[in-house]
Amino acid sequence: MADNRAVAYMGPYKVEVQDVDFPTFEIKDGPGVNPANVGRKLPHAAILRCVATNICGSDQHMVRGRTTAPEGLILGHEITGEVIETGPGVEFIQEGDLCSVPFNIACGRCRMCKTGNTGVCVNVNPDRPGSAYGYVDMGGWVGGQAEYVVVPYADWNLLKFPDKDQAMEKILDLTMLSDIFPTGYHGCFTAGVTSGSTVYIAGAGPVGLAAAYSAQLLGAAVVIVGDLIPERLEQARSFGCETIDVSKGDPKDQIEEILGVPEVDAAVDAVGFEARGHGADAEQEAPATVLNSIMDVTRVAGKLGIPGLYVTGDPGAVDEAAKVGSLSIRIGLGWAKSHSFTTGQCPVMRYHYGLMQMILNDKAEIAKAVNATVISLDEAPQGYEDFDKGAAKKFVLNPHGLIKV
Repeated sequence: MADNRAVAYMGPYKVEVQDVDFPTFEIKDGPGVNPANVGRKLPHAAILRCVATNICGSDQHMVRGRTTAPEGLILGHEITGEVIETGPGVEFIQEGDLCSVPFNIACGRCRMCKTGNTGVCVNVNPDRPGSAYGYVDMGGWVGGQAEYVVVPYADWNLLKFPDKDQAMEKILDLTMLSDIFPTGYHGCFTAGVTSGSTVYIAGAGPVGLAAAYSAQLLGAAVVIVGDLIPERLEQARSFGCETIDVSKGDPKDQIEEILGVPEVDAAVDAVGFEARGHGADAEQEAPATVLNSIMDVTRVAGKLGIPGLYVTGDPGAVDEAAKVGSLSIRIGLGWAKSHSFTTGQCPVMRYHYGLMQMILNDKAEIAKAVNATVISLDEAPQGYEDFDKGAAKKFVLNPHGLIKV
């Protein structure tokens, strides 16, 4: 029955809002659904009415046709919603609870989940460890850029907000807990950012801005953000970051102009596999550029956080090697400098409770830092188009009009 509406990927640079089936407690066949998941029962799930659901840069990779995502895939992995129904196996989450949904789907039962590595749960994606809503090669779980969505293993996955009225007052901040706030924080935390650190954040999209804000929360002395888009750099400056335009030359030289030395204590790659060159090569895609750059600018024995997305299948890549995720990385440089680095999906649960407390207790205003901008579900195609052009905004979909703007 078509009592739901959702945003579907319909080919490169095309998304549309469609009538789709209301979620049930069983995985049905559909675009991108892993055949091994079809028919899987979900007695442990909850059905949510989506209060806020965001457009992510990771979604944009699919919409550009830069992944193997099939047409008809329902998008959306940044979900905040109200529980309207629970399966018979749900014990603690109740109808009416307002919750944040980690973008990683995790069972809570496997070895990885029990050790806090929820980004690589082994039980939710038959193809490989790790899963997410509405994302290519992630098991085919239906996305949440919709009016309603089903969340499996609800007692484990859902972060309940303690006070609904207070949460709705801060909903634009709290909706960032599903992905970009923990992801940006994870990038900085794994890069070793601490009191007095000098930090370089490559990329001033929403994740890069969230990382820059997180670096400040962690006590960084100087946060430098690099990007090609003036409006995004201006947004980074709006909350106290230094900025560099990588189209004007090597980040290393510009970092030296700011710090007096051509290096930082820690660096974060918030760009990923669609990186462009620097300086005169800024118009050319060069997917290893940021990885090599952050090794170049990070001091010896420094750490690199790499929350930027890298994929194993990129049909639009610049060469055959990059189409399967093989990049020309200067690993010898990183080895010589004794660097360590952390990659992969952010394990959201490791951070979201503490970051929620910071928001609720007025210690973090992440929505302002990333320029949260509310649009309707019907405006999602325009949101994707504007985001692709480099808008310095984090688009928050408002499927039921519950966010008052």
